[in-house]
Amino acid sequence: MHKVMLVNDDFTPREFVVRVLKAEFRTSEDEAYKIMITAHTKGACVVAVFTRDVAETKATRATEMARSEGFPLLFT
Repeated sequence: MHKVMLVNDDFTPREFVVRVLKAEFRTSEDEAYKIMITAHTKGACVVAVFTRDVAETKATRATEMARSEGFPLLFT
């Protein structure tokens, strides 16, 4: 199993981070907000745990969603 991590940055708006978490990881609004705040205060946060293929795909898709909007948000 592999962890998908959200890495904090100082440029991506909090609302956008929550939107990405809800869209790609199917989190609730409250859960997305908690993940975003944890990454903001600690520098990174585990979003979810998946098999390797699923984790890589979700991290890539979430990062690409941010890049398409011009944000440096990173999921690993």
